[in-house]
Amino acid sequence: MNVFLELLAREASAVEFEGPVLQARAAGADQATLEELEREKVAALRIRAVMRRRARREAELSALFDTAKDLAGLRDIDAVLAAIVRRARGLLGTDVAYLTLNDAERGDTYMRVTDGVITARFRSVRLPLGAGLGGLVAQTGEGYATSDYFADERFRHTITIDDAVTEEGLVAILGVPLRLGGQVIGVLFAADRGARPFAREEIALLSSLAAHASVAIDTARLLEETRAALTELSEANRLIRNHSTAIERAADAHDRMTGLVLRGGGVEDVAAVVTEVIGGKLTVLDGTGEPLVGDPGDVDPSVPDAARASRALGRSVERGRNLIASVDVGGSESAPLCTLVLRTAGPVVDTDRRILERAALVTALLLLFRRSVADAEGRVRGELLDDLIARPDLAGLPDRARRLGLDLAEPHVLVTVTHDGQRERAAFWASSEAALTGGLATARGDEVVLLLPGDKPGVTAKRVAAELSASLGRPATAGAAQARSDVAAAYEEARRCASALVALGR
Repeated sequence: MNVFLELLAREASAVEFEGPVLQARAAGADQATLEELEREKVAALRIRAVMRRRARREAELSALFDTAKDLAGLRDIDAVLAAIVRRARGLLGTDVAYLTLNDAERGDTYMRVTDGVITARFRSVRLPLGAGLGGLVAQTGEGYATSDYFADERFRHTITIDDAVTEEGLVAILGVPLRLGGQVIGVLFAADRGARPFAREEIALLSSLAAHASVAIDTARLLEETRAALTELSEANRLIRNHSTAIERAADAHDRMTGLVLRGGGVEDVAAVVTEVIGGKLTVLDGTGEPLVGDPGDVDPSVPDAARASRALGRSVERGRNLIASVDVGGSESAPLCTLVLRTAGPVVDTDRRILERAALVTALLLLFRRSVADAEGRVRGELLDDLIARPDLAGLPDRARRLGLDLAEPHVLVTVTHDGQRERAAFWASSEAALTGGLATARGDEVVLLLPGDKPGVTAKRVAAELSASLGRPATAGAAQARSDVAAAYEEARRCASALVALGR
């Protein structure tokens, strides 16, 4: 066995493992010795296969982690997308990888990033919407693979696309959708110049990279909107500096908020600028009405109606001594991003209105940016918890947890919560709770599951049930179990506990 261990240690090729058996046979070894060597060879090859799978999985996780880091420090969208496409090509071992985006104005699809492409025609080709493998992916919202592009009749072939594919020499192609909300905005491809199948693991990996690419595109859009808003602020500052002391106050506030955003400041920093420049007491509410900054006791009952009026009018409104500015997503009254409530000590001048409105816009953009990055991390955390429950023997789970700052050897409580409220709202609450406490969360059917640091299942279950019930406005029932080494077993125990509580009407 030592000779096979040496081969494993130096990562020898599979054919080299035949050497010891052939040498023994040539030396005249007896049948028993040859059979023993054959068994050892088979065992060593199995170990080699496991090691290679683990190495590949580690490389995949490392690439996803590196991509998440790129998103967190996003500065250049072209560089981030190029890195994602390059990683897709390297991890899947394909000849080519490329990313296409839909052009709503022209009604077609164009090449955004390529890696490994050798022909100018392929780089510059524009595809009609619904044509080619990409069209099938965009129409269905699902990933598709073909081992022989030209023999595959599942999608619509066109002369333009087929000529470009022929010139590039591509045969096997895999494409997965880039989603933004519920809309497919493009497709991420990996392709080979020879026939080959694509495994489900490869499709899943490319889909994960596509999810990161979608976040990068959305984040770049938000950053561009932020820059546009800040450019508008700077232009306004230039125009009003020569008018009055009040105008200079507005200019100062705008400049300071611009600097805060560019330096990575947060909502608290923007609020501090507003109160310092205008005075009064400022409360910042999130989309659910929970306070992000300030004392909720300063918010009177008229604020929700005033916030709806502010969003409908697109400007701030006054209610008594309160000046309210509220921002939503695309004019949808049902989805406010934030509301700023300024309790003033005296009369409100027009400049103060503009300052508060700009502060509300900057705050909304900051919250959108945070949400995009948090969604990407939340998906990674949710996938890890799903694997801990459904596939506890999967290689690399402790390493994945450590990369997320989680030590599975420490005490944790597994909580499963059943509810009859909005599934998306419950999942968002669970993801936020996990992020705040350093745990994991996922949604499974009509329940949410959390893995939280701690060693008091009963206390944790009561707290989680109470807080989720308050968030949903409906009762939720939680069961909990101590998760020491077997998260899957703890999950089943917690589910039994929750079921028992439901049966008892508690």
